[in-house]
Amino acid sequence: MVGFLLQFPCSVPAFRSSSTNPLLAATVVSAHSDHSLTTQQNSSHFTRWAAAFPSKSLSFALSATLAISLSLSGIGYAEAKVGVNKPELLPKNFTPVIDVAGFLSEGQENRIAQEITAIEKDTGFKLRVLAQNYPDTPGLAIKDYWQVDDRTIVFVADPTFGNILNFNVGDLVDLDIPRSFWSRLAGKYGNMFYWKEKGEDASIEAAVMAISNCLREPVGPNNCSEIN
Repeated sequence: MVGFLLQFPCSVPAFRSSSTNPLLAATVVSAHSDHSLTTQQNSSHFTRWAAAFPSKSLSFALSATLAISLSLSGIGYAEAKVGVNKPELLPKNFTPVIDVAGFLSEGQENRIAQEITAIEKDTGFKLRVLAQNYPDTPGLAIKDYWQVDDRTIVFVADPTFGNILNFNVGDLVDLDIPRSFWSRLAGKYGNMFYWKEKGEDASIEAAVMAISNCLREPVGPNNCSEIN
């Protein structure tokens, strides 16, 4: 699977990324500059990330958490930090929402998990949410835990690099959802002014609902044109 990370950026083996953090390092696509980066891993999978942060800060954020082999073409090569892999931080029982940072209340986690279940039932796409403060993260361990594939969106909420919203988007999701959606979403609900005023939890919940609304829209030239 291929993915792209967006936080303003991110990505991991077997996904495509779209985010603002080198948190799930693989490929970073800068949403502000429209530059694209491609991360080729040792496997046959590729990961591409879209980010709203400057390309290098995004690369660092992603590689810091899930760094595998990082190749950045067009923007230069960013020295990758050591990837994190801490399966001991994963819950024993499966959950689509992992909050190692403590941003969400139990009630919020339950609401988000219910919305994720409804999304998967109605659209066939899988949304997974990880709230963290790097380097306190399970990192690469989430790939197998969540069985990330081409229909998976990995949403990493991490304020370490400023913008709290990072996304890793599977290839099949990427076919239906415009990449500009992820950068606009990060710009609206992930910027530092928003989450510092409203709280990290508000940014996470708002992003989940916006993704839910987008995935339910009919695919077309204007789908997901508004962030609701």
